[in-house]
Amino acid sequence: MTKVGFSGIAGSGMSALAQVLKFKNYEVSGTDRSFDQKKEEKNKQALQELGIKIYPQNGSMIDNSYSALYTSTAVEDTIPDIKKAKELNIPILHRSDLLSEIFSSYPYNIAVGGTSGKSTVTAMIGYILDKSNKLPLLINGALLKNYEDQKGIPNVILNNGQYCVIEADESDGSIEKYTPYISVINNITLDHKSIEELQTLFKNFASRAKKGVVYNKDCPNSSVIQNSHTNVLSFSITDSSADFYASEITPVKDGTIYTINNKKYRLNLIGKFNVANALCAIACCSLLGIDVHNSCQILENFQGTKRRLEILGTKNSITVIDDFAHNPDKVLASMSALKTYKGRLIIMFQPHGFAPMRMMGKQIIESFCKQMDDDDILLIPEIYFAGGTVKRDISSKDLVNHAISLKKNSIFFEKRENLKEYILKIADKNDRIVLMGARDNTITLMGFEILEKI
Repeated sequence: MTKVGFSGIAGSGMSALAQVLKFKNYEVSGTDRSFDQKKEEKNKQALQELGIKIYPQNGSMIDNSYSALYTSTAVEDTIPDIKKAKELNIPILHRSDLLSEIFSSYPYNIAVGGTSGKSTVTAMIGYILDKSNKLPLLINGALLKNYEDQKGIPNVILNNGQYCVIEADESDGSIEKYTPYISVINNITLDHKSIEELQTLFKNFASRAKKGVVYNKDCPNSSVIQNSHTNVLSFSITDSSADFYASEITPVKDGTIYTINNKKYRLNLIGKFNVANALCAIACCSLLGIDVHNSCQILENFQGTKRRLEILGTKNSITVIDDFAHNPDKVLASMSALKTYKGRLIIMFQPHGFAPMRMMGKQIIESFCKQMDDDDILLIPEIYFAGGTVKRDISSKDLVNHAISLKKNSIFFEKRENLKEYILKIADKNDRIVLMGARDNTITLMGFEILEKI
């Protein structure tokens, strides 16, 4: 039995891969500083229940019996696991190397790229394939609400079939490692790289597809994709000339109705952008021989992914919503969806990383301000700092000042605890409290704490 270790196993991408290798009968162990700090105990227990052994992140996991140690970009070279593996000459491989290896072993492999929405589209494709008895392996960066009852962490669908669906990450360039059967590009907008860099990455990604490509005709930056392959399908919610087009998009309670091919369907997700996500998944599955009507019907039971405009609950006529939005395009999409419903918005945005805020902080604030009404309020704590050496020459104060200059209500908080107390003080009937930010599971915990006390 092959024995492998994961350093940083609590990460969404790492935990998914660890579960896949355990499913494939590897002996799997892992460490994570968040587990050492007594955080994410639920996920630790979920991994242990699968037979994955969890060690402290002090180097004690590593010995000569390991064939590889897998790490992610979030894991520094200075941690004891890495040092011990180097001493014992155990191969240290990046998460994306393992994902690429698994992905390339499947004949029908689908990689979903794009700046925004790729976790949802990946989940939708995997769900359609699973309910169509295609036995897919799905590896995702988000938790799948339809699979919360399965053992382990629900960011995977585990089957022994010929289909594999993954979320392809462009932020670290690892998307270049994939040669898919189908390349999916949901959109191209500003995030970790410039638009020009992203267009080159995605155009090359599309050109490598064996079967075909799906792209978003509503995204101007994605026009470079249309001639990148001989078999390209487009989707749109505004242009009826697209190969897959949805019209009559109407918000309803806790969902959205849309029309495709003269038939009405319902999604249990809010926002026009989720109809676009559905079209993207439907187009992809059509390349795999699944009828459009069947895909639409299956998606009527799709419950979405965690932290994507997820309603945590309603109490005393106040609703608490948890959302992953963290770049200009995601924020604009989430805000647009939220503003289709009535009620004041009390928004907390948790900025993540000094470099991303230097690059796109102003654009993120402008995305909020474009949709905010006069009574909405934007609350911003200090930039989330995970540790390490980094240039700290920007503050959330700068973001708040930009929002104020755009005539919107915004307040800076040094500590999130003070921000939470302020929300509890001002929240009133029919308000919606929205907590936004990436890579920080404590945001969700804060949402439940607020829900308990309002």
